[in-house]
Amino acid sequence: MAIHKLEIVWTKRSQNDMRNAFDYISQDSVRNAVLALEDIVAMTNKALTNSEFFAPDKFKESNDGSYPAFEKHHYRVSYRFDNKAIRILRVRHTSREPKIY
Repeated sequence: MAIHKLEIVWTKRSQNDMRNAFDYISQDSVRNAVLALEDIVAMTNKALTNSEFFAPDKFKESNDGSYPAFEKHHYRVSYRFDNKAIRILRVRHTSREPKIY
């Protein structure tokens, strides 16, 4: 049985979301901004060992289970997985109104 490793792909939207999170947090502390984003990235890496590590995203309509999400440092990270990659779709602050997608 061949085992292939999934890769994490950050969409342009999720990259912009991370930049915005860094900019916002760094207004108070650049160190805290770096630590928070490092923690978010570390959490996404947990999905590499098991793409279904996190619960299905409750804000995804018609979610077949391939759209999980997790929260870290008040940021909700939504992603999608298939047999090739884990795609980070968005990173939103939990105080913002969730958008159904």
